[in-house]
Amino acid sequence: MNGYNTKKIIKVAVLIYLASFLIINWNDVSWIFNYKEVSGLVEDFFNPYPTIDASTMNAYFYPNHSPAKILPEQNLGGQGQNTTSQTVSDVKTNYTDKQNTLEIPKISLSVPIIFSTSTDKTSLAKDLDQGVVYYPGSVYPGQIGQIIILGHSAPPGWPTIKHDWVFTNLEKLSAGDTISIDLNNKQYTYVVKQKTIIQRGADVPADSLSANNNVLTLISCWPPGKDYQRITVEAELVNN
Repeated sequence: MNGYNTKKIIKVAVLIYLASFLIINWNDVSWIFNYKEVSGLVEDFFNPYPTIDASTMNAYFYPNHSPAKILPEQNLGGQGQNTTSQTVSDVKTNYTDKQNTLEIPKISLSVPIIFSTSTDKTSLAKDLDQGVVYYPGSVYPGQIGQIIILGHSAPPGWPTIKHDWVFTNLEKLSAGDTISIDLNNKQYTYVVKQKTIIQRGADVPADSLSANNNVLTLISCWPPGKDYQRITVEAELVNN
């Protein structure tokens, strides 16, 4: 067999291997051949992924919300002062080994919670790369008031880089689904009450929520990966 035939056989073998690889792994690599997604990835590299500007956040807190007052046992990472706050009675928790974790079984999500110390947009963008953001000013699990957690979303086929994808499937949640927050070896369970699509900066409806409970609000861009509107999922803490 001469050298020419050997090279030809090698080329054919390589082509067969590449074709087989693409067919087997198509779901993971198909985005490479999507011009819009590739151009979006390049744009994302040079420009921060769309996030929620701190200047628009006040509308997402309920009118009766007051700044978080942190209990001694909840003074996570030295944040805030050791003050007292009104707590929800008969809070139901389970023991957990997980720390600072948000879990949503319905969409198979388990992601780190980052406790942001600044509302600066650049700072929030860096924190969102590491997980979901526990927005400054939120109360803590077990306290009466509101928790706001921010997360990125991404369009279909987007590669699972950083944490751009964490809230992509929020739209699949519905009333009755559960969400958990794991802190200090305690798992706090929330039940979804409502899901809404709102305009940027619009108030979050609170009609079906209790003013005397701990309310969790998840917020992301809508549609996934676009900074046009907001999707919000609101849930209440489960108690006895």
